[in-house]
Amino acid sequence: MPEDYPKERIKVPRFNEESGFYTTPERSRIMSKIKGKNTKPELAFRKALYAAGYRYRIDYKNLIGKPDIALPKYKTVIFIDGEYWHGKNWEERKPNVKTNREFWIAKIERNIQRDHEVNEELKNLGYTVFRFWETDIKKNLEECLTMTLNHLKATQ
Repeated sequence: MPEDYPKERIKVPRFNEESGFYTTPERSRIMSKIKGKNTKPELAFRKALYAAGYRYRIDYKNLIGKPDIALPKYKTVIFIDGEYWHGKNWEERKPNVKTNREFWIAKIERNIQRDHEVNEELKNLGYTVFRFWETDIKKNLEECLTMTLNHLKATQ
């Protein structure tokens, strides 16, 4: 892990309903609508990778972090991360969290910390890790795919 990153795990407190606007059943219903698998950027990237002739595993449970796309033959994994949940530009966005700050800041920072831990562990296992933001896939699919394909061709 990088030196500036804390080694101890961030403890995420329980969600404080009084700070939010919804009751627990309402919040649960809203959160259940957020997709974690088969998002549009993920499907677009998988389709392009398949069209390029590569076969892969999705949500590969045999590896830590369950990568969105795993190519075990090439020892390569790909994560397609949502900007909010994985903390894109977090230091800029952190002050904008207005409700239930104690929970959300700890939650996002723990996700960032876990992403670093997963990356390190996969690298220790000999895997190459690619992490793309959803907006990068939406706006620059070809660029992300080219980066991945160049690596895969180099490992053949």
